[in-house]
Amino acid sequence: MTFSDNAIAYYNSLAAPTNLPPTVDVLNPYQEPPVKAIVEEFYTRFFNDNRPRVFVLGINPGRFGAGVTGISFTTPQNLRRYCGIDNDLRDTPELSSRFIYQIVEAFGGARDFYSRFFLTSLFPLALTKGGKNYNFYDDRLTTEALWPAITNTVRTQLAFGGDRRVAVCLGRKNETYLQRLNKQQGFFDRIVTLDHPRYILQYKTKDVDQYLDTYIATLHDCLESQ
Repeated sequence: MTFSDNAIAYYNSLAAPTNLPPTVDVLNPYQEPPVKAIVEEFYTRFFNDNRPRVFVLGINPGRFGAGVTGISFTTPQNLRRYCGIDNDLRDTPELSSRFIYQIVEAFGGARDFYSRFFLTSLFPLALTKGGKNYNFYDDRLTTEALWPAITNTVRTQLAFGGDRRVAVCLGRKNETYLQRLNKQQGFFDRIVTLDHPRYILQYKTKDVDQYLDTYIATLHDCLESQ
């Protein structure tokens, strides 16, 4: 089976956990027919091979990115503009997606970028609390409830075709949890960490160009270490 075969089957099978605190909600777009079609087209177009990818791991999806499209760090409009995948989903504001697709373009576009990298998250479904984005590590009970699912997410996705020699972690706090997971499971030989795109565009807008350079250099270094 190809990377795309495995990924499509995985996302189509995702179910929301039932053991979360009552104030935390889960968005699972993968049961919606338009998203099923997007996932199939996206992975068939960019991952229809057995080439190992470097994993780039975020926290969990936001409600305006993969929480809508099913594609990590990708809004409906960026899915059309950069990936060539038409859709009728409502355009959504998502800072992280804006930054990520500047990186994608710096690598020659979606086809070249996705031939080498797999954008994903430690937990694959969007979380919200009070209608706002929520991170799996924002409270201890949620972290503990999701830890088995997080472990299974990374283990299962690595079987799609992951390069275990290096992983890229997005977010300094996220690094704490990915390092803990890696110590427990030995998924990757090493982990390199970058500031999260949302943090950059929300708090460091004056330094965006510098952050873009750092991202591009770091990702190139990961490829050279293969």
